[in-house]
Amino acid sequence: MDATYVRLSRLVAATPSAQYSLTLRVEIEHRPGMLGRVASAIGEAGGTIGAVDLVQVEREHTVRDITVETGDASDWPRLTAAVEAVCGARVLDTTDRTFSLHVGGKIEIRNKSPLKTRDDLSMAYTPGVARVCRAILEDPDKAFQYTIKRNTIAVVSDGTAVLGLGDIGPRAAMPVMEGKAMLFKEFAGVDAFPICLDTRDVDEIVRVVQALAPGFGGVNLEDISAPRCFEIEDRLKASLDIPVFHDDQHGTAVVVLAALLNSLRLTGGSISDLRIVVVGLGAAGVAVTRILLEAGARHIIGVDSRGAVSVDRADYLDGSMPSAKRSLAAVTNLERRLGAWSTCSRGRT
Repeated sequence: MDATYVRLSRLVAATPSAQYSLTLRVEIEHRPGMLGRVASAIGEAGGTIGAVDLVQVEREHTVRDITVETGDASDWPRLTAAVEAVCGARVLDTTDRTFSLHVGGKIEIRNKSPLKTRDDLSMAYTPGVARVCRAILEDPDKAFQYTIKRNTIAVVSDGTAVLGLGDIGPRAAMPVMEGKAMLFKEFAGVDAFPICLDTRDVDEIVRVVQALAPGFGGVNLEDISAPRCFEIEDRLKASLDIPVFHDDQHGTAVVVLAALLNSLRLTGGSISDLRIVVVGLGAAGVAVTRILLEAGARHIIGVDSRGAVSVDRADYLDGSMPSAKRSLAAVTNLERRLGAWSTCSRGRT
């Protein structure tokens, strides 16, 4: 796992957040001030209370669900013990809200048209559907008009470069791909479906996506490790007649460029005058560098685990440098500055 990600995740984990939120179901004696005592105990144990919902009222007790945000799951036993220590309070159950949200998956398929009568069935399925099939056979472009293809994206991953988790495989990658499908639907109104492939072979991934393409209007490649991701994207773009987008490259690059341009508007600077260092030249770093060059940046130095990338570096000269980095070496670091990773990490190039 990337060391920078580990440091950042630890920093984030120190602050209470929804990702480590817990619902405590607490039975509390039905006496004035008891809820306040429970809330104080939670706060003193480091929890931040969100919602408090009344579940049940009995003669001697009330049962409430108390949602608490924490900095890490390791805080939960301490929170539970703090509530249990309040005389007259008892924890009946605890629920990890993040895992609860994922139960059964986060997306589903629903029918747009009702099937309530025989007429509905005869139009949506047999025999009426055959007329639509024949129309598409005669004019394949009509698939965009009369099927879900017009508004459906395939979110494709092999699980080899997931978030900061790295190579976790296709099954463990599914929650992330479902989440991406949710983003498509929520923020763009686009239907998306996760397709996690149990193969790392470039040729096989390309063949599978090509075979699936007729059912989709576009392909979003996600969390595929470099340098394989470059070849997969290039080959699919060349062979398919629908858009192919690699989120780890182009999604990241667009956001970085937008942030940089906005900062320049505030400072009154020019992108052509900036001296830019791109630390890390994986899929995202390569794409960020390319889009910055297209936007007018002239002074960029890319840095990978072996230091500053340039045409003078040994792996460029002997031909072992990956092709994506070689193409950048020819148009960046024009001053041919050198520097190992250790010196770059201390701020010197």
